[in-house]
Amino acid sequence: MAKTDNTTRGLIPLPQTAARGLIALGAIGTIASTFMSWTWTSDFPGDLTYYGSPAGLQVLALVAGALTLLYALTCWDIRGLRWLNPAYATAPVVLAAGSAFAVSWFTAIAIAVDLNGLANLDPGAYIAAVASLAALLGALALPSPGDTAKDWISKPAHIPPAGTLPAWGERLVITIGTALGLLVFTYGIGVDNEASETFLGFLLLVILGAWALFAAGLFERFSQLNARHKGFATSLAFLAAALFPFVEQNEHNANLGVNILVVATVALGLNIVVGLTGLLDLGYVAFLGVGTYASALVSGSEFSRFAGVQFPFWAAMLTGMGASLVFGVLIGAPTLRLRGDYLAIVTLGFGEIFRIAVNNMDGSSGPNLTNGPNGITMIPDLNLFGFNLGTPHDIGSLTVGRFANYLLLMLVITGIVVVVFNRAADSRIGRSWIAIREDETAATAMGINGFRVKLIAFALGASLAGLAGTVSAHVGYSVTPAPYQFAGSVPPNSAFLLAAVVLGGMGTVSGPILGASLLYLLPEKLTFLKNYQLLAFGIALILLMRFRPEGIIANRRQQLEFHETGQLDIPEQGLPDSTVGVTKAGA
Repeated sequence: MAKTDNTTRGLIPLPQTAARGLIALGAIGTIASTFMSWTWTSDFPGDLTYYGSPAGLQVLALVAGALTLLYALTCWDIRGLRWLNPAYATAPVVLAAGSAFAVSWFTAIAIAVDLNGLANLDPGAYIAAVASLAALLGALALPSPGDTAKDWISKPAHIPPAGTLPAWGERLVITIGTALGLLVFTYGIGVDNEASETFLGFLLLVILGAWALFAAGLFERFSQLNARHKGFATSLAFLAAALFPFVEQNEHNANLGVNILVVATVALGLNIVVGLTGLLDLGYVAFLGVGTYASALVSGSEFSRFAGVQFPFWAAMLTGMGASLVFGVLIGAPTLRLRGDYLAIVTLGFGEIFRIAVNNMDGSSGPNLTNGPNGITMIPDLNLFGFNLGTPHDIGSLTVGRFANYLLLMLVITGIVVVVFNRAADSRIGRSWIAIREDETAATAMGINGFRVKLIAFALGASLAGLAGTVSAHVGYSVTPAPYQFAGSVPPNSAFLLAAVVLGGMGTVSGPILGASLLYLLPEKLTFLKNYQLLAFGIALILLMRFRPEGIIANRRQQLEFHETGQLDIPEQGLPDSTVGVTKAGA
């Protein structure tokens, strides 16, 4: 590639000029194939039978082909495209070509399998398969800075610093990136549940395409921009989320969005306990249950033990948070002197005790409080300032439905939780949590009251879960004991919440939100996974622990802990402020 020194030969012996031309021709062929018919019948999801009108998986192949073409053009050091591959690395080109290859070949194989035979493929599918293979072979012929296959897909050791942009230019880049994120999420959540093939193709494109951008260093540069304009970037992210119900008018997808935000909010509370303080809590979903049941009891439902009592939302919210806070203190006070596996076992026991207790409080097996396994049903919709969230409302030509109303409310609550999380993490108590997580003995020696600090984390995390539970009770119209278990096929459960934190990235804000979105959305769209959800979680966590133990969105300090300094583009002395957490917290 241009400006690449000290490189080895490519995996495939081919002159560099020919390799670059092969990538470009393959990308153009892939793009052109999407305007042709890929199968003769409309029985395959997406209806790929039309000429001149890409649909379904063809659209994904078109995007992958365009990405491959852009990275192919960077091989010629075209001035306007240098920002796409600032280090002139091979990895982004290989991964972009791999995305086109994966989508094209997956589609061709899926058509042949679903429709029983290669005879069901039209010329467009064959052209896409051949063209994408040619682009991938050309990419593998490019030189790489190493001599192993891993070097062809790894981020270069050094990425040159970005050029200087004016403040408005940096904000414009953040805006464009956020808009692209909203577009990708909207497309993914809008894929029909019966079109598993389309969603699998979407996943292939997102994973390999995002990997290509990461290998090029664009994610790192975007993160730096967000750090410089943190307030603007956060506000823009919430604005994009608020626009979602107006962009996506499907009420089912709005319901998915509400549930994702509820789970993400609870996961952020768990992130305080697990990610910041380092306490393994296996019964955390019980605090969500406490808040949900407390809110349901004062909701005005005729099936509530206190039928006729209906608190306004702010009072019900405080009731749910307060009940969860009390239970957090009551459970934490006698158990937080334990460490490691012993604490995990005790919290697991608390979670099971809660589920069994609410299941038996039906007036016959125990006191009449929760209506037993039947739960509390017919919970009325919320009414805020005369605004009934259960009634659709028209805004101009757009109709905001019931679940869209709750999504906007839940977005406000998630914003509050994010502010609480950030303020707590950056405070003196937050530095104490990090010190406890790193070495409790050393933190105690520096003057930190470990028990008090852990109890505060436990109580705060529990109250945030209770806050999310107050909305969850009204969204689903009913509360039953079934979801509040350690593991199950229906989220939320403790294993699901813990997986969201670990998968997304412990100690970060966006990590648990991303983890909850992935874990909730994937089984919903890939219907064949619903009966194998725990197996899929296990495989995903094993792969994550092997290849990216710090999570998808990594905390800077944990990157240093899990990787050698030389493997990251981080100076050895460039430790984050959290490394001095013990000193600051004990000062």
